[in-house]
Amino acid sequence: MKQEVQTAVVGVTGYAGAELARLLLHHPRLKGIPPVFAGRLDHADTTRGGIPLAEIHPHLADNNGTGALRLEPFSWELLADRGVDLLFLATPHEQSREWVPQALARGLRVIDLSGAWRLTEASNRAVYGFADEGSELATATQSQAVYGMPELHRQIIASAQLVANPGCYATSVILALRPLATAGLLDLNAGIIADAKSGVSGAGKAPTPKTHFMYAADNLSAYGVFTHRHTGELLEQIGLKRDEIVFTPHLLPIPRGILSTIYVRFKEPHTREAIAHVYHEFFSSSPMVRLYENGLPQIQYTVRSNFADIGFQISADGRRAVIVSCLDNLLKGASGQAVQNMNIMSGWHEAEGLL
Repeated sequence: MKQEVQTAVVGVTGYAGAELARLLLHHPRLKGIPPVFAGRLDHADTTRGGIPLAEIHPHLADNNGTGALRLEPFSWELLADRGVDLLFLATPHEQSREWVPQALARGLRVIDLSGAWRLTEASNRAVYGFADEGSELATATQSQAVYGMPELHRQIIASAQLVANPGCYATSVILALRPLATAGLLDLNAGIIADAKSGVSGAGKAPTPKTHFMYAADNLSAYGVFTHRHTGELLEQIGLKRDEIVFTPHLLPIPRGILSTIYVRFKEPHTREAIAHVYHEFFSSSPMVRLYENGLPQIQYTVRSNFADIGFQISADGRRAVIVSCLDNLLKGASGQAVQNMNIMSGWHEAEGLL
């Protein structure tokens, strides 16, 4: 492993890309080694040598040279000339399907923030409708992908060439349920209900009729019922069948943050202390998960942080629980988790640059 890591970010113009740029620019291990920012540019911007980063995201400008950084025209030659080791893709799913195999063939390590390589089962990937599904190249690439949730897979993330960063909703629900599922406590015949709500930034930067102010403000709406793309991640990472969970996402009229309220039944009664022990044991080596001893998490306590907060309440008979899981969809749900994965892949402390 090289002592220095040269990163590159493709997709810096979006919300997650902006947060990723901010984290990398201030990461203590990357001082003096700013990321290479690359993307598709029109002819006018290519002619002027790219777009100043401070023009795209004025809040990233500082007095240490950040204002001189530019978004440059993407090419593999550019990345090779700059000595890039680790490539972050904050690109649409279809673009990542095209570029990830090419990056791996060039010896780059990749952290992909899209959903292109998260799912191992073809039946779960079907929701994306990938044009290359089943091809020899796609199958070979998928076999190299590691699901990038450090709390579950940090050992294999450390040596991975391709890390598929989890979805934001999926992160919230998986962290809440995986400890209980691993311990065999859940009554899956009774089913699980995951009622999740996200801020508008979770829909991305491109405006749509349902994300503009007049629709989203003073409103709360469900969407993607039984069809949301993150459902497959829940099934694969928690170990569930499709009829064992109902996951319903909602759009909150706030900029960022996720709160998931999850309803479960246990096979037999349990005390609060017993359930708390399960969570503490599971997350004993996870610096980015905070467990609530009293009360329940709220979005305002996790927003603009890389923490995932988990709390729960047990019914009087000890057979039912309501679990509340909160995180920032742009950080622990996207760019912060990507940096967490970079830290592990580079042999650094998992939380470095994130606290």
